[in-house]
Amino acid sequence: MVSALLPRLWGARAMASKLKITLKRSVIGRPSSQRATVRALGLRKLNSVVEREDTPNIRGMVRSIEHLVQVDTIEGSEA
Repeated sequence: MVSALLPRLWGARAMASKLKITLKRSVIGRPSSQRATVRALGLRKLNSVVEREDTPNIRGMVRSIEHLVQVDTIEGSEA
């Protein structure tokens, strides 16, 4: 049963979507954990934009700072 799912999972990985993350609010006055998350995503200044793979790890990071960022999904990006 698992072997039947593997090609489908690999195919989905090859055409994985990406997330376009934009820093929209300042980190001034925010807890250090939120500042560290913003920095770990690669965001530095307001309105800076990064593209990251759509993985559960990145989704969790974005979820913790969702009040500071804007997230758009880019479909069909090459991995």
